[in-house]
Amino acid sequence: MSANSFDARSTLRVGDESYEIFRLDKVEGSARLPYSLKVLLENLLRTEDGANITADHIRAIGGWDAAAQPSQEIQFTPARVIMQDFTGVPCVVDLATMREAVKELGGDPAKINPLAPAELVIDHSVIADKFGTPEAFTQNVELEYGRNRERYQFLRWGQTAFDEFKVVPPGTGIVHQVNIEHLARTVMVRNGQAYPDTLVGTDSHTTMVNGLGVLGWGVGGIEAEAAMLGQPVSMLIPRVVGFKLTGEMPAGTTATDLVLTITEMLRKHGVVGKFVEFYGEGVSAVPLANRATIGNMSPEFGSTAAIFPIDGETITYLKLTGRSEQQLALVEAYAKEQGLWLDPAAEPDFSERLELDLSTVVPSIAGPKRPQDRIILADAKNQFAQDVRNYVAVNGDLDEAGKESFPASDSPAVSSSIPSKKVKVTAPDGTEYELDHGAVTVAAITSCTNTSNPYVMVGAALVAKKAVEKGLTRKPWVKTTLAPGSKVVMDYYDRAGLTPYLDKMGFNLVGYGCTTCIGNSGPLPEEVSRAVNEHDLAVVSVLSGNRNFEGRINPDVKMNYLASPPLVVAYAIAGSMKTDITTEALGTDQDGHPVFLKDIWPSEQEVEEVVASAIGQEMFGSSYADVFAGDAQWQALPIPTGDTFEWDSESTYVRKPPYFEGMGMEPAPVEDISGARVLAKLGDSVTTDHISPAGAIKADTPAGQYLTEHGIQRRDFNSYGSRRGNHEVMIRGTFANIRLRNQIAPGTEGGYTRDFTRSGEEGGAPVSFIYDASRNYIEQGIPLVVLAGKEYGSGSSRDWAAKGTALLGVRAVIAESYERIHRSNLIGMGVLPLQFPEGASAESLGLTGEETFSVSGVTELNEGTIPGTVKVTTDTGVEFDAVVRIDTPGEADYYRNGGILQYVLRSLIRK
Repeated sequence: MSANSFDARSTLRVGDESYEIFRLDKVEGSARLPYSLKVLLENLLRTEDGANITADHIRAIGGWDAAAQPSQEIQFTPARVIMQDFTGVPCVVDLATMREAVKELGGDPAKINPLAPAELVIDHSVIADKFGTPEAFTQNVELEYGRNRERYQFLRWGQTAFDEFKVVPPGTGIVHQVNIEHLARTVMVRNGQAYPDTLVGTDSHTTMVNGLGVLGWGVGGIEAEAAMLGQPVSMLIPRVVGFKLTGEMPAGTTATDLVLTITEMLRKHGVVGKFVEFYGEGVSAVPLANRATIGNMSPEFGSTAAIFPIDGETITYLKLTGRSEQQLALVEAYAKEQGLWLDPAAEPDFSERLELDLSTVVPSIAGPKRPQDRIILADAKNQFAQDVRNYVAVNGDLDEAGKESFPASDSPAVSSSIPSKKVKVTAPDGTEYELDHGAVTVAAITSCTNTSNPYVMVGAALVAKKAVEKGLTRKPWVKTTLAPGSKVVMDYYDRAGLTPYLDKMGFNLVGYGCTTCIGNSGPLPEEVSRAVNEHDLAVVSVLSGNRNFEGRINPDVKMNYLASPPLVVAYAIAGSMKTDITTEALGTDQDGHPVFLKDIWPSEQEVEEVVASAIGQEMFGSSYADVFAGDAQWQALPIPTGDTFEWDSESTYVRKPPYFEGMGMEPAPVEDISGARVLAKLGDSVTTDHISPAGAIKADTPAGQYLTEHGIQRRDFNSYGSRRGNHEVMIRGTFANIRLRNQIAPGTEGGYTRDFTRSGEEGGAPVSFIYDASRNYIEQGIPLVVLAGKEYGSGSSRDWAAKGTALLGVRAVIAESYERIHRSNLIGMGVLPLQFPEGASAESLGLTGEETFSVSGVTELNEGTIPGTVKVTTDTGVEFDAVVRIDTPGEADYYRNGGILQYVLRSLIRK
């Protein structure tokens, strides 16, 4: 029950139903607030308890100073939690482990139960092994079940053992698309109350639901677990960036072009840790599907959320996707009653403002390694000519891989010719072709970002149709895959008669899941892979995804480009980034005439006619009618019974983690750090994708050796993501991304360091696997630190980037700056995030990573305060004051307890 200090409790009647609501207009200053802060204000009004959430917190939002830097901590209680299976499995593993820990400490295991609705969608496990055939989907699902049987049995057990926990089985769709099409409420109804739907999710692209007016964002799995168990999310009232939209999109552009433009603008402006909110007359010209696409890319431009207020377009979409008439009426009535309905002419208070005239958007792609590196499509060939020199030998010299590419306006003085290394390849059917740098070896229509958008999906199918009609085909070296975000996509393709054209072009359905976008692209054809690796070719992928970081998409592919689904089809036909698809022919028709992109590009009217005629409300109703039940294969999985899980000591997928071993009811005092060694010294823009295990497991790595020792055949290794429920595999893959460059071990890429426990050997401190070195340090009681540059921890793959760091024995990270979620997650795992003094870095301080470090002043936390800085010293005489990046009292509580899970566990037992 709310303390209701502002007398805000009221009743809203909609049709025959009455709902309790908490009126925002009871708080002075609420009318001028941005939409997103109004949602936070309602959250505090409804959950005010006089202790964690007080009247002063509510007044702080009402009196929000848009110009001020964030300083006021609040406790946000999300209405629900959403998870995907890679990050969700560890959550359920931890909940199961917590039940046992509670029992061992004399508590009631049943207390460990989600207190907020938690929904998990299995979408990250399907791999595009098979492609280009009508049987690809069935074959990939069979392989998925074969590889993931243990995990799926565990999740089915969780669905029966935990209240308020539901699982959407495999082969259904991508979590964020399922969320906007079915799970999102927009206005939540629970225990007679109506209130804004809010959430946190275990995937950074949870922000896709912001397009529906639902405030939510990605958190680490450990934060999500706490939210499931009723713990509020500690946060500072953020700055809110108003992004004004005017005008309308020009013909020939897509939602992907728009979102890449917005990503570039916001990344350049700087929005990390801020909310972005779209407003203005142009918002009404942005279809809901495009809003969802923009919201989805929030992590790429760095904001916490990127939200659109509720308006008539929201209601239209909710109706299309099968929400009930009562729900539609409630959403509209509630939004209008609470001042949450979009007023296109309104100018709320914002901390900062940007503006985009939609008519200025032009066709674009992004790459070759970051989503914010937008390239105008007409410049793509020339930009590739420059960027490829960072990946291949030119005149005998190998440029430093990963060096930042020059913008087109400031190109280096190099020859205009594009590096070439043509290699003859023979396909299994005997045909021959030539591979070269820039060959498009993966063309994937994938990822919730775009597959949720019927306009770009229909556009892609129409490009395929027109291409087939002119006799064009994909190049033989291109692996083409289609992985929609929900079954509805294939329904409207079938109804519109477009599926055969996609099939003919090689874009057969491979699965309903993320696939290529998260590295589940599957292997390249053997002859292509062999040619690429034997001749060190810099080949590329083109995907309609949101992430194109190095090493993420496919281990054989060095350069990755984000593009709209229609452009993915076009590049599959062109077959090379050396082709300027805006001016050069993609191929020739049956009569030998050149065919250009403009010849097969559908008009806006053509796309809209198909969308209008082929997509209906009944599709969503039938696709989601029994969404949690699963098919016969899911239902036939045998599962254990009981409140606590029966761990299988032989399992290599699901293992009981060590987080609570030896834990008592009272936490041990926080200690300073002394005699620490550096496990890794890293540069700028090291992402959680560099840190967290992801993709395929190679046989000669510590994780591969572990699986081999446990009797697992190489063909059954599966991916790191699928084995997230086994901490033994995951810690062996932490800091092991093939593109990670540890400066302590120059000349290496991947999970290597120097092991100073072996410095007495010949040559001193030999290069070693990071995992192997960490075991030696732990055995000798030596704590570890990580040194890093700017933007440490951006990217996805959240929870294991922190869990793996902690389990490797890292006590502190010292970086120039952090991404919000990873910094918080480090604290959640008991790792201290420190920041170099302003303007200082490891380089400016002369740190090599060979030093021994000590950190003093940490013990001040035992006194209930947070030190502003701590003293860092080394055995080489370097000394500096590091900023302590424990930003809120709640984070301090987590750190004192050794982590967020330990804090929650102790709190629940005490209740």
